[in-house]
Amino acid sequence: MAQVYPLPRFHFQVDWGGAKLSFTEVTGLVMEREKVEYRHSDSKDFSKISMPGLIKLSNITMKRGKFEGDFDYNDWLDEIANERVEGRRDVVIRLLNEKHEPVAAWSATRCFPVKVTAPDLKSDANEVAIETIEVAHEGLKLMKV
Repeated sequence: MAQVYPLPRFHFQVDWGGAKLSFTEVTGLVMEREKVEYRHSDSKDFSKISMPGLIKLSNITMKRGKFEGDFDYNDWLDEIANERVEGRRDVVIRLLNEKHEPVAAWSATRCFPVKVTAPDLKSDANEVAIETIEVAHEGLKLMKV
């Protein structure tokens, strides 16, 4: 019987509104549902009942190396100003296996940037300049691939 291993987290791909981009890190793939507690006044039980409530969404943070002449993050931030709906994009993050095939995928719908962070600058550093974008979205789903 072949040995089965968990998937490594370093092999992934991001589909950014139709273009496939490479990132060094993607965080914030959090799906959470709030709990609603309720007890009516004449209940014979002296405890509350729990029900599923509204979905709570967290922002997705993506980091990548800064390239000369690359202003995609800032252009998107400017494009979405004043709530222009056409600037929103769907983002799909795919976890890949060793054959470069998707084995899990998360789809974030109607994303828009809320924060763009320029690379940290340091005169004695020997590292790649990494820029960060934080996007809000209206839904995150685990897709079956």
